[in-house]
Amino acid sequence: MASNFAYKNTRDFKFILKEWLPLNKVLAYPRYSENYAVDDVDMILDTVLKMTKDIVEPTSDDGEINPIKFENGQVIISPTVPPVYKKLQAEGWGCSNNDTSEGAVVLPQVMMFPLWEMFSAANPAFVPPFLCMAQGSSMLVDALAPEDIKQKFLPKMFSGDYTGTMCLTEPQAGSDVGEIASKAFPTDDPRVFKVKGQKIFISNGDNNFAENIVHMFLARVDGALPGTKGISLFLVPKYWINDDGSQEFNDVIATGVEKKMGMHGNPTVSLSFGDNNECRGYLLGRNPLEHEGKGDGMSLMFKMMNEERLVCGILSVSVIANSYYNAKQYATERIQGTPFTNPKKGRVAIIEHEDIKRSLLRLKSITEACRAMIYKGYLDIDINHWDPDPIEQKKADDELGIIIPLAKAYCSEISWDVIGSEAIQIYGGYGYISDYPCEKMARDTKINTLYEGTTYIQAMDLVGRKWSMEKGAVFARWMQSNKDFYEANKNSPIFEKEFEQLGKAITAYEEIQKTMAGFAQDKETLGLIPTFAKRVLMATAELLGGKLLLEQALLADKKVKELGEDHYDYKFYKGKVLSARYYLLNEVPHVVNLAEIIKLADTSVLAIDSDCFDY
Repeated sequence: MASNFAYKNTRDFKFILKEWLPLNKVLAYPRYSENYAVDDVDMILDTVLKMTKDIVEPTSDDGEINPIKFENGQVIISPTVPPVYKKLQAEGWGCSNNDTSEGAVVLPQVMMFPLWEMFSAANPAFVPPFLCMAQGSSMLVDALAPEDIKQKFLPKMFSGDYTGTMCLTEPQAGSDVGEIASKAFPTDDPRVFKVKGQKIFISNGDNNFAENIVHMFLARVDGALPGTKGISLFLVPKYWINDDGSQEFNDVIATGVEKKMGMHGNPTVSLSFGDNNECRGYLLGRNPLEHEGKGDGMSLMFKMMNEERLVCGILSVSVIANSYYNAKQYATERIQGTPFTNPKKGRVAIIEHEDIKRSLLRLKSITEACRAMIYKGYLDIDINHWDPDPIEQKKADDELGIIIPLAKAYCSEISWDVIGSEAIQIYGGYGYISDYPCEKMARDTKINTLYEGTTYIQAMDLVGRKWSMEKGAVFARWMQSNKDFYEANKNSPIFEKEFEQLGKAITAYEEIQKTMAGFAQDKETLGLIPTFAKRVLMATAELLGGKLLLEQALLADKKVKELGEDHYDYKFYKGKVLSARYYLLNEVPHVVNLAEIIKLADTSVLAIDSDCFDY
């Protein structure tokens, strides 16, 4: 079949963790200091690389050969998945890394998620429904549930015996979550409510291997306020666990599975809760009936959703990287044509052709830019959770808030873009054939632009909430950090052009903000804000990606000079330098172009009538 996990080494991960990011700082926290050191990085990464090739990769083709089935009310999972899922969970590569109990041996997030990138590259349909949903739901249980409820669920979630979900979407309530119709009704036990409702598009909403499924379920308590203000969060298990440990059916049934463009090994399930009025759930958070009808379900669910948005970045970059590695392998083997600059040389591997090298370098640079912003985000999570200094915690949380919509939306959009425009193109006609891997990657990656809020939602979060946090002070500090980096390094003799482009992008971005602020002052132009929001988000990510790649390039250039051409690591560091150069001189200038486009204040989108689209 087509699948090919083409990661040949973990060198870039090692550079990120051991040379670029301050991993020593994180490993010094008491949470990690007794269990791990920087010297452990190589062994962990290389062990998981081999394990991924051996056991995760085969599940990808199995998902195509044996796609999800729905038979007699039961969701049937591809047969290779359950043992792999349970093995990864039992060995600590899954949601047990959320264990906050004393003595738990866990990895920092910034070390854990490169492993998940490899898992996802080997099978994009494996991480989202299984590891990801279990990780997010167990995090909420650990953070919000009373101790006795934790003990009922967490040990078996950590072991892989239970799986988890996030239940938001309903037929009439997609992005507009405030329109959910699911209801909750009090019982004699103040912690337990009867729940009733329909949910759709639920990843791993049902399966035929878990002993139980823990649903994080949004509903409105009867009598609570309308809209998002009245929504509450409930833990609703597929099987109710009694105090003696016995289980009974909890009136949760699967009603169907979706037939999808890709992710054929990922069960996307419709669920019905409480058809017989016997479905119970534990309220997590405050009771809205005791707080003027106000629930806190949305804010609590965002704890999970924001982490899942960062995981969407992981899923996206894993597919970009794997398409790049596969395309490079194909380009090395495919003999076709003569060199443009030396036709007499004879037929050569297509990797010798300039446009193929350009495609590969674009794939490489975008892979590394996406990785940089994602793993910077996971570093911020570790600092925010475990640093003893509240100032450091706040700084990390502020930066993370900006990174999340960028890592989610930019990485997913650019993944869909470059797999089609670069990776598949390298294969020529073979790229369109299912016997080759990139066709499946294109089908699998598209969903990442839709998961956990569409790109437009992320964009409006950026230009609406993130630009205005603390009256704009948070984003202003972030912009200042970019300026400080530019000012400190703009005279670099090696990267003069690159820093010139970064400086132009910073100036242009400030112009974008001013122009957008002007649109907000006039009813005639107010609608231009959502018109440009997605493009502004992409430009923000390109600015960040350029800055982070230049940080890496400054380190890599020193190594190039120190090591010399004969050293085994020379080509790695040279590649880092040229990757940053390409990104700064080819991707980052989009920011300047966008500033000029926004200044034109084109209102054609606002002027066109809906009926005009009939022609």
